[in-house]
Amino acid sequence: MDFDVIIVGAGLVGASLALALRGAGLRIAVIDTQRPRPVVDPTDWDSRVYAISPGSAEFLQTCGAWSALDADRVCRIEDMHVFGDDAVSALKFGAYDAGLRELAVIVENRELQRALGQALESAPQVEIIAPVTCTELNFTADAAQLALADGRRLQARLIVGADGADSWVRCQAAIEVETRPYQQTAVVANFALARPHRGVAAQWFLRDGVLALLPLPGARVSMVWSTAIEHAAQLLALTADELAAQVAAAAQNKFGDMSLITPAAAFPLRMQRVRRLVQPRLALIGDAAHNVHPLAGQGVNLGFRDARELAQVLAARGAQADCGDYHLLRRYERARREDIATMQFTTDTLQRLFNNDDQRLAKLRNLGLRLANRQAQLKNLLVRHAVV
Repeated sequence: MDFDVIIVGAGLVGASLALALRGAGLRIAVIDTQRPRPVVDPTDWDSRVYAISPGSAEFLQTCGAWSALDADRVCRIEDMHVFGDDAVSALKFGAYDAGLRELAVIVENRELQRALGQALESAPQVEIIAPVTCTELNFTADAAQLALADGRRLQARLIVGADGADSWVRCQAAIEVETRPYQQTAVVANFALARPHRGVAAQWFLRDGVLALLPLPGARVSMVWSTAIEHAAQLLALTADELAAQVAAAAQNKFGDMSLITPAAAFPLRMQRVRRLVQPRLALIGDAAHNVHPLAGQGVNLGFRDARELAQVLAARGAQADCGDYHLLRRYERARREDIATMQFTTDTLQRLFNNDDQRLAKLRNLGLRLANRQAQLKNLLVRHAVV
């Protein structure tokens, strides 16, 4: 059971890396606790969605997954409206103004999982080992050795940790991680609208958190409300009609009356920084490598950029036959550090700025939104950075 690369984690980012490495001359294994075969119910909507940037969509197209998405289950964001907490200040972005077809595309988590899973199943260069649990990971000068719960022992030149924020691989490799809970919970749910959204994604920076309504096909939106733990618990305890009414009021009735179409769910929010992304025979990608606040909707796009960069580094290794060589992996780490640090700094700063009751800060942040909205070049620069 010898491989060149073993990817632990068959989620969105891990699966995309395996597919991006096709044709790189490497023998690849993907290990996960479950077989990546999600089934999409055409009558239901997944309450967890992602805003996929044009750059990530292009990457997923090269992976053979983007074209496999059901066109009836994706929705383009053509405009983005960001509102302050004074009911006046706003910052508006438009794809047309930036010379783009769209700012992002909203896709359900399970629809992406389905498309990537199907592509993985048909990839001859990739061996899927699932469902199985990893029990032990050791490193030697020449290889990484991975023991599985079913008794099999695998060996590879490179182990990639793509197993999420609570990464088992990262823990086994003793890579330090700095975790800072935001003392917030993200409440997610989907709603039907009385008024069409017209491809507009809307976000409100409220005194008690950030409310985002992302367009789904038809007159529907997916909500992400990042709010204090206590307030999140109150939202989850509401009836369907009560929750819809509260969301509509917080959204200043922008889309009229709303009705709940999927039960609300929640997950805690935190920021995580890892001490290093690589070490000999090991690389981290996706949530195993970083965690950011969802207010910018860039978490999964960061992960896809990790996968894209690591695949490019390994494919362009040239005469270096050892894909787990530390100096080779350092190219990946150096290429990703700035992007990750910039996104962590930006989202963390915005979270601190808007999750604050200081009246002076409230005036400054709302003024900042109004001033930024008048600067077309600045807005286009921000859009260009977000769509890569």
